[in-house]
Amino acid sequence: MPFSDSYARPIEYLRVSVTDRCNLRCRYCMPEEGIQPIAHDTVLRYEEIVRIVRVAVSMGLIHVRLTGGEPLVRRGIVDLVAQLAAIPGLEDLSMTTNGMWLERYAGELAQAGLGRINLSLDTLRSERFHDITRLGNLEQVLRGREAALKAGLRPVKVNTVVVRGMNDDEIVDLARLTLLPDWHVRFIEIMPLGTGEHWTENGVVTVAEIRARVEAGLGSLVSVPNETGVGPARYYQLPGAAGTLGFISPVSEHFCHACNRLRLTSDGHLLPCLMSNHSIDLRTPLRAGASDAELQIIFERAILAKPRGHHLAEHQLPECLLPMSTIGG
Repeated sequence: MPFSDSYARPIEYLRVSVTDRCNLRCRYCMPEEGIQPIAHDTVLRYEEIVRIVRVAVSMGLIHVRLTGGEPLVRRGIVDLVAQLAAIPGLEDLSMTTNGMWLERYAGELAQAGLGRINLSLDTLRSERFHDITRLGNLEQVLRGREAALKAGLRPVKVNTVVVRGMNDDEIVDLARLTLLPDWHVRFIEIMPLGTGEHWTENGVVTVAEIRARVEAGLGSLVSVPNETGVGPARYYQLPGAAGTLGFISPVSEHFCHACNRLRLTSDGHLLPCLMSNHSIDLRTPLRAGASDAELQIIFERAILAKPRGHHLAEHQLPECLLPMSTIGG
């Protein structure tokens, strides 16, 4: 039975950032030169992550997603997946990746016990992909997607951050992919996070506008249930489609009332809310010899510290936030 927060929301989902390092420099996430990395000795060791997740699972956080930065750049990531997958009671283990190294690791990740993959992909145009990511190769990412499907890491959900003037002219093209088997595309409103160059109010393309463009170009959408995962997306299908379309609206139609998650940063802090700098230090007591019972109390504090919601829709930007690569999304 999951522990509930002060607003009776059951908290059952933990996002774990395993590194703040990334092999891309996406324009809306960070500057071209990157950001100052976290000191090596402050990054959680794998045995620490495993222990924290074990404690979290004992409290009902039974869905775990590994994030970064880019999780596949951290050495030994397959071993971590195997250790986490072996935790009794953990029902769902997934990963979000930019896909650059997915072709190399997909088979090993599946054998280690990873269940499924979310793949960040903001364009279908090779030159634009390189321009957005500064270092990326679209064909390499698409090969990684195919490798994940072949390995059984299903579904592979494609996450597309839509930014006006950057890639919003591809909304219909991306949605059309879901007419094909194994294509599940999720459109996400850009949020005021990271140190990139694209957060302005004019950059936001709302989910309502995205959906209107899809329906104008491809036909009416039909609501379908979310069969996998416990995230905030609402899912639909085009007529005759084999795949699904998801819409995630953190700005225009926020889903705070149903938020079920905590985030663990790569340096060992629990974040009750993505839209706040408020964090609770888990690394210091962990390394000081805290018992599992004491760690559970820290988790309870983090859960009870979750706010009711944010105010982005009222154009109230949050306090200065950590970079997305540090938070882990």
